[in-house]
Amino acid sequence: MSMKKIFVSTYPYGKIDDTPLRILQSTTGIQIAFNPYNRKLSKKEIASLAIDADVLIAGTEDLSQLIQESASLRMISRVGIGLDSVDLWSCREKGIRVSYTPDAVTMAVAEFTIGLILSLTRKIARADREIRKGDWFRHQGKRLEDTNIGLIGFGRVGRSVARLLAPFRTKLLVNDLSLEKDAMEEFSRQGQDIKFVEKDVIFQSSDIISLHVPYYSKTKHLINNETLSLMKNSTYLINTARGELIEEEALYKAIHDKTIAGAALDVFTEEPYLGKLTGLEDVLLTQHMGSCSFDCRLAMETQAAEEAIRFLEGKPLVREVPEHEYQYQK
Repeated sequence: MSMKKIFVSTYPYGKIDDTPLRILQSTTGIQIAFNPYNRKLSKKEIASLAIDADVLIAGTEDLSQLIQESASLRMISRVGIGLDSVDLWSCREKGIRVSYTPDAVTMAVAEFTIGLILSLTRKIARADREIRKGDWFRHQGKRLEDTNIGLIGFGRVGRSVARLLAPFRTKLLVNDLSLEKDAMEEFSRQGQDIKFVEKDVIFQSSDIISLHVPYYSKTKHLINNETLSLMKNSTYLINTARGELIEEEALYKAIHDKTIAGAALDVFTEEPYLGKLTGLEDVLLTQHMGSCSFDCRLAMETQAAEEAIRFLEGKPLVREVPEHEYQYQK
């Protein structure tokens, strides 16, 4: 039997804790290769480096070229939750199995979202920048109690954000493509002020809007000139989901012209981000680090490694991508 190959494209991998590496290296009959550049690979690079791999342990790299060109790839094990970089239907046509690690990332992103909300609305990051330059100005900020917070997307992360907001006594407006009745009842039973509304209501009525939907054709540029024009000039926008949800030029103009109050972004259409939003004071920018807690990263890497080994050993997958994720890409 020929030796099977795993290519690990995501970086870093096994740097904080070597448990994922030990899982891979302790399995006999497997060749393991790693990203040699210590950075995110381009779609051309990953297609070249992983062309002969049987299994790919992937980050957020664009896998379209690899999926089309590889004759050996049989399984993709995603370190993380987003699937916009994986053409699921092409994978199905070619018999490539796909798994991901959605539960590992949830609380880290939810907590990070709360941190962005507090920092943005109380101008914490801005004050830090100013005091380092010798300025001393005590900014007035917005408290969260009785604030309308709109959550677009009410899946794992959106619901976790809602739970973390409970002690702040906010008013929640939520929207989701397929909202289960039980999801709303949980929060109502606990006394949270929560309503399911259409997206336009969220745009028009929210003081803070936080995005928690996947990126696919119907959510591309969900935030654009039209939707931004519906918002109040005191509204803050938070994005810890995917950069492509926002038309960045439109957002720049809205904040520059004070159509909205500001934004906190952890994700961008092109990363690393070097765009015009860096020149605005009322914008908080971070480096796609919502999932970057020690325990979250370790759990994602470990689960991805375990799933890859299960596949190669002919065992059932535990975290295979469910059917509804395929429907998003139609």
